[in-house]
Amino acid sequence: MKKRPIAKKRSISKPRPRLKPKPKLKHKFIFVIGGVMSGVGKGIATSSIGMLLSAKGFKVNLVKVDPYLNVDAGTMNPTEHGEVFVLNSGLETDQDMGNYERFLGRDLTNADYMTSGMVYKTVIDKERSLQYGGKFVDADHVREEIVERIEQSVKANRSDITVVEIGGTIGDYQNVMFYEAARVIKIRHPHDVMFILVSYLPVPGTIGEMKSKPTQNAVKQLNGYGIHADMIIARGPLPIDHKRKEKIAFTCNIDPRHVISAPDIKSVYDVPVNFKHDRLGEIILETLGLPERQPDESFMAWAKMARNIKNHTKNAVNIAIVGKYFNTGDFVLSDAYISVIEAIKFSGCANGVKPIIHTVNSRDFEKGDPDYSVLDKLDGIIVPGGFGESGIEGKLNVIRYARESGIPYFGLCYGMQLMTIEFARNVLGLEDAHTAEVDPRAKDLVIDIMPDQKKKIAEGNYGGSMRLGLYPSKLSKGTVAAEAYGKTSIKERHRHRYEVNPKYIKRLEAAGLVFSGRSPDGQLMEIAELPKPGTGAPHEHPFFLGTQFHPEFLARPLSPHPLFTAFMKAAKDRSAAQADLRLSEDGRLVESEERGILAPGPIPEISA
Repeated sequence: MKKRPIAKKRSISKPRPRLKPKPKLKHKFIFVIGGVMSGVGKGIATSSIGMLLSAKGFKVNLVKVDPYLNVDAGTMNPTEHGEVFVLNSGLETDQDMGNYERFLGRDLTNADYMTSGMVYKTVIDKERSLQYGGKFVDADHVREEIVERIEQSVKANRSDITVVEIGGTIGDYQNVMFYEAARVIKIRHPHDVMFILVSYLPVPGTIGEMKSKPTQNAVKQLNGYGIHADMIIARGPLPIDHKRKEKIAFTCNIDPRHVISAPDIKSVYDVPVNFKHDRLGEIILETLGLPERQPDESFMAWAKMARNIKNHTKNAVNIAIVGKYFNTGDFVLSDAYISVIEAIKFSGCANGVKPIIHTVNSRDFEKGDPDYSVLDKLDGIIVPGGFGESGIEGKLNVIRYARESGIPYFGLCYGMQLMTIEFARNVLGLEDAHTAEVDPRAKDLVIDIMPDQKKKIAEGNYGGSMRLGLYPSKLSKGTVAAEAYGKTSIKERHRHRYEVNPKYIKRLEAAGLVFSGRSPDGQLMEIAELPKPGTGAPHEHPFFLGTQFHPEFLARPLSPHPLFTAFMKAAKDRSAAQADLRLSEDGRLVESEERGILAPGPIPEISA
């Protein structure tokens, strides 16, 4: 009797993607992951790695992964999450993207940033449009979307090495899918992927000894995701000694040379220099099997800048940032204005001065009889971007005092709108001048909403709907702005909904306010200023200028922004004119007893 052939079972569903290794790539991936606690310095570490590898002749792109479900960072509160950084495209991103651009010295693209919200939204949109062909959609599709986005960043940048910073800390459930994507990329390309753990080593005051156990536990957690750290960057208040390097290496199964010391330092721009001392770049290339390339001269220029930015001895200038995004509980948050702070430093360095930066809460100048004399101690005042009604009257009072007292003033976005309102109220005589953002029923809406924005707000469309990204402007010859740029055609990054109302432009100009920068069609006011001394024009001022755009987003350590540089020069001139600094016998600058420090005190240097 013949046996019947056994029927083959029909496949119920299409097999899932196989995770077998693929041929060795020319492209390399580095994943940077944080351990022990947040704020450990992954962003600066990632930026420094990118800078060092770029200096060795490799084309590097940096990718920031944020695990939150927001589609972008645009709707987040700066006091909770820090500054919203805007790319040329208009994408609103995490502040680390600003660090990336400053360290790499170039613009980044949308392909270099992703959030969980972006990923899940794309997966759901694909499912709704049947792009998955009616298949069961699960976490594997989320993982593959993440992998695809990382691969797209490679194609968009045509880079040799991609460094991916995964936000959050090991153990956070929000970033599990990103760890899974990194693990899969490692399986598929085992010779082309490296993992770097940035972990914190505390020195408890009551013990007085650096403890490595939290880092050991972080490595165990990471191993639980199927990921093994190839390098550990040991952050801490002090340099890590050889004994602890060996202990971490032994317990975490890595080479002691791969434990890199990263102590607290005064300037984040020293981080690449310190990493170079530990041969971090060479170790990465060795781990990834990449040959040495002829390095360019960029690192030498960087090292010189890093020395100069912290070693000014010629002069010191006091700069106040007047804002409202400072206080978070009992702490002062500088991250809300990090690009402004760094732009001040770069241009201070370019002018050979040391900026002493003070935080000034605008609410302190709103009620009662504010003590304006404290502003006389300043060499320059900046009112940065912001939104809403809180603190606005205090800012207006500070702006008026700066204008009438000849203190150099620089207004950024909202700071330009407010200086226009102040001028309209106190020079043009429009006592009811205001912005539609705060009082849409005001008699004189000197600042009004753009027509296309009214519909968006009526529909509740707030996310990613402002005037965002790079736009061109035309400058008037002979103005402060044109002289600072050295040209009459520029492009700058924007982030706002409101503009100077065209109905009031001629009246403002007749009263003495100069709109030195406009959109190419002449309809939008981009820069407002008062004439510099010696022109014979009314209301002359050493430096009183505001921009509708955000110049801080394009300020770089090796190429300071020209408007910040012009502002810092004016502040330097004021400091010299006041002659209230004296040289000590050894040639160091010290402050006179008359020069006080404004509460709540200087913004601390951003730690590494």
